[in-house]
Order: sequence, then structure tokens, then C-alpha cells
Amino acid sequence: MRILQKSLCLAAVLLLSASFHPTQSLPFTPQAVSAANNFPAQEQRNNLPVIVAFGDSLTAGFGAGAGQSYPDFLQRDLVADGYHYRVVNLGVTGNTTKDGLARIKDVAVLKPVLTIVAFGGNDGLRGLPVAEMRTNLDTILGTLKRSGTKIVIGGITLPPNYGVAYVKSFNSVYPELAAKYKVPLLPFMLDGVWSNPPLMQPDGIHPTGPGNAVVAKKFLPLIEPLLKKQH
Repeated sequence: MRILQKSLCLAAVLLLSASFHPTQSLPFTPQAVSAANNFPAQEQRNNLPVIVAFGDSLTAGFGAGAGQSYPDFLQRDLVADGYHYRVVNLGVTGNTTKDGLARIKDVAVLKPVLTIVAFGGNDGLRGLPVAEMRTNLDTILGTLKRSGTKIVIGGITLPPNYGVAYVKSFNSVYPELAAKYKVPLLPFMLDGVWSNPPLMQPDGIHPTGPGNAVVAKKFLPLIEPLLKKQH
């Protein structure tokens, strides 16, 4: 019963955060992430190849504080490992896969060498048809693949109170599409984070800064093999 109550509470909080309108002021923007990079000059940053983190509140770093989203930590980790890329955060809180599809042009104009695609949580929390989510995500991935960018997928899951059949169908979307497009998949972005209270905000769903640092570390082994070190 306690687990079920916690799941219901998490779902309510997520639905509330999902209602955050994309035109509201967000603490994380492409400019904010760029400003956090450890490069000495704006011109040098602008000339670096781009990695786009494309997703919803888990990408935007909702509530974690400036410079504390997982793309911020990913930027620092890549620099520390000798990879010189500019990580651009295109996460918007509340976005569904439909919203992501509408924003795909924002990714295209940046001509990224790699795009991390992390959508679906808000579709599931709103109880939207899984088939609709799959189609939207399929279109996003197909469009990006044709553009020439490399892709990594970040997956998510749902509380068990959404029903065994719905959650199973929802969870199957990510490995199915990763196999279809032959791209790396992080099945559950919050694995090892969600169950660790110090790594989660009081809402129980969005990571703290240290939690986002863990998420970034989980993406690294999927991303770095697709990149080149600049000497």
C-alpha cells in the first residue's frame, strides 16, 4: 500500500509539472548551457561540433538549479575526458512526443553530430495511447536519422499503478525503436537515481543536481564511442 501511495503521489506531481507551459521562463536554455561550458571564448564555443540533448523536463533540468541539468554535467564530463563538443540543451518541461515532433526543426538548424532523444514520460503520465507515442517517437528518430546526426535514446518508465498492460506496452517502445534504427539506448534514465532520496528533489521525480550528474555518467559510455577526440 505504501508503495502504491508513493507511486500515485509521483504520478500527480509529474502531471502537475507536465502542465508547465513551454513559453514560461525556464532555468535551462541553450544559452545557459553554453555559458556553463569550460571554454575561454564565445567564438571558440560556437565553432565546436554540437551535441543536442532533446527532451522534456528531465533534459531541461527542471528545479535542479542553474548549471545542474544532466546536459550541463555531460558537457563537463566530455571536456574532462578530452572530447571538445558544445552540448546544447533543448529540453522543455511538459513536452510530449507530439511537442517534440513539432520542435524537431530546432534541432535541425543546429546540425548536431549527435542527438540524445529523451521523450515519452509525459505521454505515459497523461495516459495517451502508446501507439501514438510510438508513432511520434518513430517519426522523430527517422527524421533525425535522415539528417545525418547520430542518435542515442534515453528511456523512461511509469509507476505500476498505470496498469501492467499499459506499462509493459509503454516500456517496449524504446527497445523496439532502438533496434529499428540501430542506435544505443539507455532504457531507464533514472536507474539508480529514482530510488536514492538524496539524488531526487522533494517532488520525487526530478533529480537534484547530484542526481543529474549520475544521469550524465550513465549516458557517457553510450555517447563517447560515437565521438572523436580532438588533438
